[in-house]
Amino acid sequence: MQLQQLWHRYGEASSSWTLQGIDLELREGELVGLLGPSGCGKTTLLRLIAGFERPLQGRVCIDGREVAGPQRWLEPERRGVGMVFQDYALFPHLTAWANACFGLRRGADTSRASWLLELLGLQGLEQRYPHELSGGQRQRLALARALAPGPAVVLLDEPFSNLDVEVRLRLRSELPGVLSQCGACGLIVTHDPEEALAICDRVAVLEQGQLHQIASPRELVQRPASAFVGRFVLQANLLPVISASGSTLQTAVGAWQLRDAYGGDGLEAAISSGEALQLLVSPDGLELIPDAAAEGWVLGREFLGREWLYQVQLGELRLRLRLPLEQDWPRGQRCQLRHRPGTEALLYPGRLAVTAVQPRQ
Repeated sequence: MQLQQLWHRYGEASSSWTLQGIDLELREGELVGLLGPSGCGKTTLLRLIAGFERPLQGRVCIDGREVAGPQRWLEPERRGVGMVFQDYALFPHLTAWANACFGLRRGADTSRASWLLELLGLQGLEQRYPHELSGGQRQRLALARALAPGPAVVLLDEPFSNLDVEVRLRLRSELPGVLSQCGACGLIVTHDPEEALAICDRVAVLEQGQLHQIASPRELVQRPASAFVGRFVLQANLLPVISASGSTLQTAVGAWQLRDAYGGDGLEAAISSGEALQLLVSPDGLELIPDAAAEGWVLGREFLGREWLYQVQLGELRLRLRLPLEQDWPRGQRCQLRHRPGTEALLYPGRLAVTAVQPRQ
């Protein structure tokens, strides 16, 4: 499947675009995650691919043929696309078997539907109605129905959000294998970075209708293309650069040293861009030092099993820190923050590598 320069907005009078120049290609058997905050255009993109909306500009090509473009439009039922909705969208008056076969033509071979029900662990439940199935079984049935006609593309709109944790983890781990066995590519919408990174071959990150980056989970984690990607996907901290002298950068938590081979030139280019300089720092890269006279204070914390996740207010900055369990500080604790010496970070714009400087004794 190929998306070429897709533009879309709701209402001719609207001045804001819902999607802006989206280019995306999915390969056979590949599962791509579509990740971004609410209102960024994820579901709209699915609707354009499925044929529920018409793009104002651009093309949608599926299995080598154009299905939407300036001079071309195919109805949803002729596109070879399967859709799995958040709320299952099963027909309550049909049995599981009838739901699974719903997309097949009259008289068509039903062996694929039977194989899918067995593959998805629904054998023996064919004569039950949707209300007689668990949430996980209903979502499996919705996936079987979407795959039964043999679509080239399967679109999944937050398919696991209504399931309990155990069922959600099990189903999402099975999804890539099911798609691979069916020879279909999949595009799954999610708000959850952990989910996207865990199961997808590649992840596409959207913000306000713009595609910031599409990359493998490993590349996305190691080299986020923008400060937004690092902030949203990695839940990392953004530290404004207070001043820059040579290759040394000063921040509210200490000094950092550029270490790219082109560090000096890269810093000059970043400064000349006119954008504010910011460091992307992992929650593991900061330390908390209790100090009753300090400016910072603990807003709250979450217990993660083996560590704490603290939120700390430092002036206008709200920062996240991962700390060991023995660092048990109450809400309201006054504190200083500093970086851990040797911590690596990225400077934006430019994605220049920096390292935390050992503080002077």
